[in-house]
Amino acid sequence: MYNLIVAVLAYLIGSVSFAVIVSAAMGLADPRSYGSGNPGATNVLRSGNKTAAILTLLGDAFKGWLAVWLTAHLASRFGLDDDAIALAAIAVFLGHLYPVFFRFKGGKGVATAAGVLLAISPVLGIATALTWLIIAFFFHYSSLAALVAAVFAPLFDGFLFGANVITLAVFAMSALLIWRHRSNIAKLVAGKESRIGEKKGATPSAGSGH
Repeated sequence: MYNLIVAVLAYLIGSVSFAVIVSAAMGLADPRSYGSGNPGATNVLRSGNKTAAILTLLGDAFKGWLAVWLTAHLASRFGLDDDAIALAAIAVFLGHLYPVFFRFKGGKGVATAAGVLLAISPVLGIATALTWLIIAFFFHYSSLAALVAAVFAPLFDGFLFGANVITLAVFAMSALLIWRHRSNIAKLVAGKESRIGEKKGATPSAGSGH
């Protein structure tokens, strides 16, 4: 019963779309209406508002961290184990991908996954984030950096802690993240992928795109 409650609550936390909320609060166009149409920090950055993009990034990462941290923090009180932590990780990630509050149209999960990994282990989160930063710095493609980081995340987890149910959860998140980036993979292969910070059909003014 507790595991079911954990999964539902984590999913609801993940369903809070900071890209949409922050954009609306700052008078910007709905991020689902321009660029890639993805409600995430990278697409919000295409509006030209760096503050909104940073707030989106932090919010999406925080909700991933919060769901897993709360589960781990309350584990001893409610007799929760690693299965519950793994469920929280998957559920909050799925909430971000398919948010019930926003017609199940969510982001691709990079920031939320980062928050989940930081909650599982700061070392794991930092190692994966550094992988993303290195690839992004040299190639300037957010999607490529996300894909490489997704491949390495379960490897880092298995190396640091040994294979367990949480490693399976990290692997599942990575697989989902790669699946959500399938259109980006096609664009990367075709040389048509947008670089970080590049505006692509952005409509930053309020009113248009709502």
